[in-house]
Amino acid sequence: MLADGEVFEGEAIGATPSNGVASGEVVFNTVLSGYQEVITDPSYAGQIITFTVSHLGNYGISPDDNESRRPFCRGVVVRDLARRRSNWRAEDDLDGLLRTHGVPGITGIDTRRLTRHLRDAGAMPGAFGTADLATLTEAANVEPGTDGLDLVSTVTRDAPTTVASTGGGRRIVAFDFGIKATIIRHLAGLGEVTIVPASTSAFDVLAMEPDGVFLSNGPGDPGPLADVRTQIGALLGEVPVFGICLGHQLLAGTIGAETYKLPFGHHGGNHPVRNLATGAVEITSQNHNYCVAEGSIPTAELTHVNLNDQTVEGIRCLDVPAFSVQYHPEAGPGPHDSRYLFDEFEDLMARVRGTASGAMPGGVA
Repeated sequence: MLADGEVFEGEAIGATPSNGVASGEVVFNTVLSGYQEVITDPSYAGQIITFTVSHLGNYGISPDDNESRRPFCRGVVVRDLARRRSNWRAEDDLDGLLRTHGVPGITGIDTRRLTRHLRDAGAMPGAFGTADLATLTEAANVEPGTDGLDLVSTVTRDAPTTVASTGGGRRIVAFDFGIKATIIRHLAGLGEVTIVPASTSAFDVLAMEPDGVFLSNGPGDPGPLADVRTQIGALLGEVPVFGICLGHQLLAGTIGAETYKLPFGHHGGNHPVRNLATGAVEITSQNHNYCVAEGSIPTAELTHVNLNDQTVEGIRCLDVPAFSVQYHPEAGPGPHDSRYLFDEFEDLMARVRGTASGAMPGGVA
């Protein structure tokens, strides 16, 4: 049941929700594979994920593919759940993953119709379950969605964690706004990574003497995260900064940008993005509902643009060593076209390390 009255019928899968009702903001994702990575991405906190691919679960579940300690989404909607898995790596099936972590789901509905409706009407609150229609209708109507909520506090870790380097010699501090495991693996290729809770102060971060600071992906609306933006502001100019997804929105907001909510967001592994410096088109993995308003940051240049709707996909600060992208260059799941951005972070740290002030020569990152 959607908040605007649209009804879909199917069969319950996964965990049994409390009182027979699961609710959240209903969105759709267009990936053809990588359902485990999508479901375990903390950026989906507060949301019900509709998969547009018609057949899901055929290759099962492998613990190595989890992007976080558990799923934070409110539910999963699929057209056809595979009856059996077939993959030598699999240790469980999709229904088992949902049951283990308390995630309810629904299968057998017309996801094409649902997706077309969300594209026309926009992402919206909804509810599903085994309760009667009146109960589900009420649940959909009272579900707040994600607007104006601090969802980062529900997914971030409680204490710092250090991950050993698998290659480089850098010391990196990564803010956990809902950080994905694949991102951590890429950062560890540059050096030792200390992952800190979202509430960590700039003072504590600088005391760790990092070569660079990473701002991670995460769920929901960047608007309520004023305290986080304050800490980012204290870091800018002191240490190189690289942001992805919510981290991009928070960096942009720190330097004065406006953000707004997209009608149905960008969720999928096939979004074309143009690199304005090279002219190359990258096929990217994306997962966000909010976006940075173009032209709202006089102290940054636009570096990447989404070719589907011309929205801002990347910025580079002009007066401090910092840059960010809206999409996911780590691509878990998704294409690997944009993984060069981690090399650009290494290059930025290498250049800044040779300057006493922490600012780039000539004032350009």
